Amino acid sequence: MAFAPVTTADQKIAAADKPLRADARRNRDRLVEAAAVVFAERGIDGSLEEIARRAGVGIGTLYRHFPTREHLVEVVYRREAEGLCAAAGELAARYPSDVALEEWMRRFVDYIATKRGLATSLRILFTTNSTLFSDTSGRVSQALRQLVEAAVADGTIRGDVDASDVLHALGGIYSAPDTPEWRDRSRRLVKLLMDGLRFGARKAG
Repeated sequence: MAFAPVTTADQKIAAADKPLRADARRNRDRLVEAAAVVFAERGIDGSLEEIARRAGVGIGTLYRHFPTREHLVEVVYRREAEGLCAAAGELAARYPSDVALEEWMRRFVDYIATKRGLATSLRILFTTNSTLFSDTSGRVSQALRQLVEAAVADGTIRGDVDASDVLHALGGIYSAPDTPEWRDRSRRLVKLLMDGLRFGARKAG
């Protein structure tokens, strides 16, 4: 009697990462977007069924794209980090340097919200894929540095500002208690931080 070959989790993930048809790609993108929202709202215990429902697909479709919860978490985390990094250039091209920096920090709050929701699974991933965090954290820091240095050069924020200090201040938002008003309070803290960065600035020209 012949037995079907066993499909390992790694093989399933590899299959899920193959090039997709346009409709399958749209389903996958909707699932990732829905997962980011659900994880930010409810944490890692957010229901996979709810994610599928919000994406407008069945739970079977979710599992075809993401065989494990950890695989979905990793993709969501990478997407949020990559989106945050890409936003730096987009905002810099659209707004004055200080406004671009403030808008980016507001988006950083959303990034933190998703990261907090994923905290438990991210700790598990860290033990098996440490480059995930070194790669993303380095790119996020570089994006912030570019925005800070541009605002310093324009004189729209004070000249004694270092990007690492700003990142440290933003890190304090991550460690704040996870209360229902956390996001609103965090956005107010970003505004206070920007008020401090603008204080004493001497605009170039």
